Amino acid sequence: MSTSKNLLYEKQAEIAKAIAHPLRIAVIDFLKDGERCVCDIAEHVGSERSNVSRHLAVMVNAGVLSCRKEGLKVFYWLRTPCVVDFLGCTTRVLKCQAQEHEQILSAL
Repeated sequence: MSTSKNLLYEKQAEIAKAIAHPLRIAVIDFLKDGERCVCDIAEHVGSERSNVSRHLAVMVNAGVLSCRKEGLKVFYWLRTPCVVDFLGCTTRVLKCQAQEHEQILSAL
C-alpha cells in the first residue's frame, strides 16, 4: 500500500473514531438542522455541559464540527454535513442486519 493511501486511511479512521460514541452521534443528529449553542446541545443529549464540551472538542479537532463564540455562548455546527449521510448508511446496515436476523429466527 502506498504511503499516501495509508495516510488517507489513518485520517479516515481518526474521523470515524471522533464520531464513534453514542453521545457524539446524538450531537451530530441534533446539529443536522443547523448551528446550536452548547447549552442547547447539552440539554438535548441530557448531559452536563462540561461532558458535552469534551465530546464537542474531539469532533472539532477531527474537523467534523466548527464553532464560534458569541459573548459567553459557544455555537457549534456541522463543518461537513455529509457526516449525516454516513450515519444514514449505518442505519441501513442495521436494518439489513435486522432483516437477516428475522430470517434466521423464522427458520428456527
